[in-house]
Amino acid sequence: MCPWILDDQAGGFGMLIGMLLWGLIGLALLVLIIITIARLLSARTFEFFSTQVDRRADARALLDERYARGEIDDEEYQRRIRLLSLR
Repeated sequence: MCPWILDDQAGGFGMLIGMLLWGLIGLALLVLIIITIARLLSARTFEFFSTQVDRRADARALLDERYARGEIDDEEYQRRIRLLSLR
């Protein structure tokens, strides 16, 4: 054991050093928990928005293909493009 942590050899400062040490460990643990929660929330938010963008891109690509094949006319194509941009 370290002699400066023992009460009888440190002149009463051993308890103070122990309390400071445990306080720092507790603070580090709290910071680690907060960082972990923040990363999880930001990952979910990014995933949500990237999924929305992917869906719009997929819908736009499908719409472009249908227009190119002649399945929908100019008016229908423009109407659906406007609807996609509103979402």
